[in-house]
Amino acid sequence: MDPTIIMQMILAGVLGAILYTIIGIAPGTDETAVLAPVTIALALLGLSPHVILAFFISAIVAKKLTDSIPVAIAGIPGGVMAAPMVEHAMVLKQHGLPDVSIRKMASGSVIGTLVSLPVSLLIAYLILPVADTVAEYAGLIFTLGAIFLALLTRNKILSLAIIVPFAMLIMGLRHLYWGLGIVPEDTNVFVSFFLGITIGPIAFTLFELLNKKMRKNMPRVGYKEIDMRKTGKEKGFPNPFKILTKKESITSAIGSLFGTITFFLTPVGMTVFWGELITRHIKDPVQRASRAISTMDGLTNATYIAGTLIPLIAIGLPLSPMAIGPAAGLFNAPPVFTPEHNIHHLLSIGEIMTATIIGAAIALAITFFITIKFSTQICAVVFKYIPHEALIGLFAGLVVMLAYMDAGVMNIFGTILVALVAGLLYRNGVNYGVMFMVLYAAPWMLGLF
Repeated sequence: MDPTIIMQMILAGVLGAILYTIIGIAPGTDETAVLAPVTIALALLGLSPHVILAFFISAIVAKKLTDSIPVAIAGIPGGVMAAPMVEHAMVLKQHGLPDVSIRKMASGSVIGTLVSLPVSLLIAYLILPVADTVAEYAGLIFTLGAIFLALLTRNKILSLAIIVPFAMLIMGLRHLYWGLGIVPEDTNVFVSFFLGITIGPIAFTLFELLNKKMRKNMPRVGYKEIDMRKTGKEKGFPNPFKILTKKESITSAIGSLFGTITFFLTPVGMTVFWGELITRHIKDPVQRASRAISTMDGLTNATYIAGTLIPLIAIGLPLSPMAIGPAAGLFNAPPVFTPEHNIHHLLSIGEIMTATIIGAAIALAITFFITIKFSTQICAVVFKYIPHEALIGLFAGLVVMLAYMDAGVMNIFGTILVALVAGLLYRNGVNYGVMFMVLYAAPWMLGLF
C-alpha cells in the first residue's frame, strides 16, 4: 500500500479520534446524526476510500469510548447506545464511584473492539460464498428486515402499518423530481432522504416550537447544577484488564462476541437483554452495576464495528442497523458511492482491515488514554462551553447543504417533509431501523403492486 495513503489514514484517524472524543462527551448526540452526515460529506469531497474508512472507524470507537462519560458524571447519555447504562451508572455515582464507572465502561469498550475485529473478519469470510445470492435478493431482504425490526419496536402495529405508506412517500418524491426535471430519471435521490430520517426527531421538535400553545405549555428550567468529582490519577498507560476484574473481563468478552454474532439485530435491544441477563443473579448493587456497564459497553462497541465490517467486507449492502444508520455513507453516497460501487468494491479485504486497524488503534491509543486520565476535566469544559444546540445547528446545516446538492431548493423542502414524517413516527414508537430499511426497500417493494 502507498505510504502516502497510510499517512493520510493515520492523520484521518487522529482527526476522527479527537473530534469525536469531544462530540461523544456532549450530551444527547445521536450516533447516526453526528456520524452519517460527516461520512457522506467526506465521500462527496472525493477523499480516498481508505481515508474515509479509517476516519469512520476511529470516530465510532472514540464516540463509543467517550459517550459513557456524561452518563457516569451527570446521568445524561452521550448517545443513544449509552442510554441503557444510565441506571447502572447512577448506582455507582450514588456510592461515590463515578470515576470507577468511567473506567469500567471505557475498558469494556476496549475489549469490545479487540474481540469484534477478528470475529467480524471470520464471520465475513463465512458469509462470502453466499454474498452474491444475498445481493440478488437485496430488496426482499430489506423488506423482511423492515418487518422484523418493526416487530421489535414498542409500537409494533404502527411500525408494520407505515411500511408501505412510508415507501410511497419516498418514491412519490422521487417521481415528483423526475417529472419536474429536477434530476434525471435514472437518478435516485437518497442521501438527503436518509438524513431527513436521521434528523426527524429534532426537526419535529423544532417545528413544534412554532406552535404558540405548545411552546407555552413546555416546562421551563434554569441552569442545571452538575456536581463533578475528580477522578483518581492513573500512572502510565491504563490497562483495561487491570481496571476490570477477571469476571468483568470475561463477561465483557462474551458480550462482545454475542454482539458481533448478532450484528444484524438492534444494538439497543441486545445491550439491554445481555446486560440484564448476566447481572440478575448478583445481589451486591455495586458489583452488579460494575459488571453490567462494562459488559454492555463492550457489546455496543462490538456491535457497531461488526455491523459495519461484516456487510462491508462480505456483501457491499447495508444489511445491519449500524450499516443503514451511522455507517450508511460507506455504502451509499451518490454519486461517489452507490450500492453497486462502494468501499466493498473499491478496497480488498486486506485494505479494509488495514484501514480499520489503523483507525481503531489510533482511537484506542488517544481516546482511551484521555478518557481515563482527563475525563472529568474535559467533561466540565464540554458541558460549560459547547452548547448542545450548537452541535444540532451544525449538523442540521450540513443536512440542508447536502439536500441542496442532491436535488436543489425543491429537495430542501422534500427533506423537511421526510424529516417531519419520520419525527412524528419516531415520537410514536417507530424506530430508525424500520424507516431506514423502508428507504432501501422502497423501489422493490412498490414494484410488487
